Amino acid sequence: MPLFSSAFSPKKTPPRKSASLSNLHTLDYSTRAVELGLDYGAPSVTIGNQKLVFLDDGEWAAESVGGGGGAAGGAALKRLEQRNHSLEEENFLLKLKLTLLMDMLCESTADSQHLERQLARLKSRSKEARR
Repeated sequence: MPLFSSAFSPKKTPPRKSASLSNLHTLDYSTRAVELGLDYGAPSVTIGNQKLVFLDDGEWAAESVGGGGGAAGGAALKRLEQRNHSLEEENFLLKLKLTLLMDMLCESTADSQHLERQLARLKSRSKEARR
């Protein structure tokens, strides 16, 4: 019995039939869109009872899903907008304070370096005077 012979030999697979038996590939795009339902509409996402729809101008628009959430959603949106506005103002104020502190630090560092140079000059003069 040879080592490399195989007792198992699978049957060959039959050749495939033609790729497509339908005539849909001969239809133009608009007819295929109608036949196959390729027009899905605008993309949308539903989170909780809030539905966001993507508009043609690249913006997301909110729509209410379910009942009773419209007034509460509007109040929550108003609170969030006020909170966002106050946080933006606080952020602006903190950036302004940071800028002022950096300016003060730069000024004090420059003064310190200037005083160190003067001190070094005075020390070198006093050493020369002692000699």
